[in-house]
Amino acid sequence: MVCGVYICSVCLKQINIQNNNINIQSIQIIERPHHGNGVKLLENPYRHFPNPKTFSRGECARNPVKFFAILSMQRSGSGWFESLLNSHANVSSNGEIFSRWYRRENISSIVQTLDKVYNLDWLSSASKNECSAAVGFKWMLNQGLMDHHKEVVEYFNRRGVSAIFIFRRNLLRRMVSDLANSYDRYAKLLNGTHKAHVHSVEEAEKLSTYKPTINSESLISDLEKMELTAANALAYFNSTRHMIVYYEDIIMNCTKLQDVLDFLGLPQMELKSRQVKIHIGSLADHIKNWDDVNRTLKGTSYEHFLYADY
Repeated sequence: MVCGVYICSVCLKQINIQNNNINIQSIQIIERPHHGNGVKLLENPYRHFPNPKTFSRGECARNPVKFFAILSMQRSGSGWFESLLNSHANVSSNGEIFSRWYRRENISSIVQTLDKVYNLDWLSSASKNECSAAVGFKWMLNQGLMDHHKEVVEYFNRRGVSAIFIFRRNLLRRMVSDLANSYDRYAKLLNGTHKAHVHSVEEAEKLSTYKPTINSESLISDLEKMELTAANALAYFNSTRHMIVYYEDIIMNCTKLQDVLDFLGLPQMELKSRQVKIHIGSLADHIKNWDDVNRTLKGTSYEHFLYADY
């Protein structure tokens, strides 16, 4: 009987050891994409050697290029974020190329445009040409991206395009910025010229003089629609290689930009932008019907939007 108990105890120990090994391996497999070995596994499909038709890469032909796309909604800090990326010596982000309707008219025109960008044949003021180590552009969710998300996801996965989502946590501030920008599009407060982004404090102060009136009756549903749009975009592109960045987090934590450079496999470098924030300080100073908005959001899940000053 004693021998039987001993044999059983030895067998149980061996079973426990095997189970422990399985659990550890499972954890390592789950964590691997976020650590050293995972980077090597993911790196090859996302390293490209484009052969542009419009110029020769010369000595840089052997340098790999990463493909990326900045996915966002208007007035979420994507322009500022892109200008920061473009200050990197190895990054070429070519702006909001799908703002022109004919480039997003159908999936064929979209793919044709994407191929031109990732072949390095899309020339803009941001192009680093032959020595770009990462090339991409900025794509707003309402510019054909959501309408053709299945085909775009397939393209991203097939071509090895990394998606960088940038959103704004404070959707009320996004709304104020969007309404003010729409007003300036027609009023042209800066000497008859519409500017979505400014590079001086004087220009920012001029644009911030306009205080939009927000429809308090539809405010809650409007905020819910913004949240739903962002959630749908993340669900659609869940199968792609992607990361999520928030405008407020970049302001509060400079290491977020280092995370982006790591994500793109680029050397660390100080990133700078000439853009100046337009709406600073309390939201009460930038909304004409502040009392109505304040009453509407009080006691709701969106109440914290009223107090954040960024």
